[in-house]
Amino acid sequence: MDCIFASLWIISNGMTEERLRLFESERISTAVLKLAVPTVLSSLVMTIYSLADTFFVGMLGDSVQNAAVTLSAPVLLAFNAINNLFGVGASSMMSRALGRKDYQSAYRSSSFGLYCALICSAAFSSMAFFFNDQLLLLIGADEVTIEATRGYIRWTVVAGAAPSILNVVFAYLVRAEGSAMHASIGTMSGCFLNIILDPIFVLPQFLGMGAEGAGLATMISNCAAVLYFIVLVISRGKDTYVAIDPRHLSWKPYIIMGVCAVGIPASIQNLLNVTGMTILNNFTSAYGADAVAAMGIAQRLNNVPFSLANGFTQGVMPLVSYTFASGDHARMRNAISFTAKIVISALLGVAILYYAAAPLLISAFMRSPVIVEYGTRFLRGFCLGVPLLAVDFLAVGVFQAVGKGAYSLAFAIARKVVLEIPAIFILNHLFPLYGLSYAQASAESVMAMLAVVMLLYLLHGIGDGRIADGGPARRVE
Repeated sequence: MDCIFASLWIISNGMTEERLRLFESERISTAVLKLAVPTVLSSLVMTIYSLADTFFVGMLGDSVQNAAVTLSAPVLLAFNAINNLFGVGASSMMSRALGRKDYQSAYRSSSFGLYCALICSAAFSSMAFFFNDQLLLLIGADEVTIEATRGYIRWTVVAGAAPSILNVVFAYLVRAEGSAMHASIGTMSGCFLNIILDPIFVLPQFLGMGAEGAGLATMISNCAAVLYFIVLVISRGKDTYVAIDPRHLSWKPYIIMGVCAVGIPASIQNLLNVTGMTILNNFTSAYGADAVAAMGIAQRLNNVPFSLANGFTQGVMPLVSYTFASGDHARMRNAISFTAKIVISALLGVAILYYAAAPLLISAFMRSPVIVEYGTRFLRGFCLGVPLLAVDFLAVGVFQAVGKGAYSLAFAIARKVVLEIPAIFILNHLFPLYGLSYAQASAESVMAMLAVVMLLYLLHGIGDGRIADGGPARRVE
């Protein structure tokens, strides 16, 4: 342990000036890539490790075990409600506070986000334990899939909520001060450990625990990632604004309001995503375990472009927040423009690849002809909306970065409540089962146009001074 602390101290010491240069004077393309690429890699690795659960459980050739992982996905996605509330909210406030050189607020916001995430994750685990049967029925488990799903949730939720949530929140806070590489190392280390442990716990030639083993591997890997972040923060000492010392915890109104103004809309946005996925899975479960398994594989493959879009936008958020708060609006606009060009091109490439290679990609997980047929049609439906995700995600990321949580909430309601969820009902009625996968493209075609309009309005308002960094987050105490 002493060696770990020593090596991290060497890496961390003296990085403050480099992080400052990254935010203030580094070439835009270089600054964006330094922040975004590690975040994208981290997001992709996290997606790959979620695919690893599906892949190794799929090797069992048991659609029930694979359906258990799929049905549990909305519950794991619900973790992001806490991640977004305290991770996105606190990291946005941190970066804006650093842009104003308000270091006390940076300490307080990080401590508030971290400890509130810990409290909420403990509450989440308790509810999953005491209301386990009700939870399983809510997510669509039936008499065939309920026991396998219960085993997976036992480790990922009941025992694993705290390490899973703290892993992500720590990454947000470390990234907020410009340390994107360390944030990515922390999350990726847990992901790689998960990939190593999955076959050991899942496959019959080893421990043979099936879906429950995949859940146990996930819990252990998240614990390892949290340990990395704790060691990193302790080793940095005064060279970090991520505060794990409870003495920095503050319940001052401006801290609570500053975090929640961005975090609550981001959290609601995630809860709406969970609602949409739960509705989608419940519709799919009516067609049997094979359809559920195929939808799960297609959804996890669809998470790759989601990770690309989310990684770029979350990666550039600290730079947008900092330059917005410091008043360097030209640099902020250039960062947004460069990011848009990169992420739109990347997602267009993914969509073309997915459409062409859909049967091959689905069969890599399960070779059942029925599942491959279902999954191919699902994936091709999903990928039609993939290029449009770039604009939608970037707009939401910018709104969060500048503290305009109400804008991102309006987007979430429009995307899920007004467009995507109604489309699930309508398209399933018109085109039973297969119409479900086209709901995303239907919603994103409208959201992309709305995103362009809202971004232009926001940037124009910032330029003429109508929109500025204000409110309780400006207060220095």
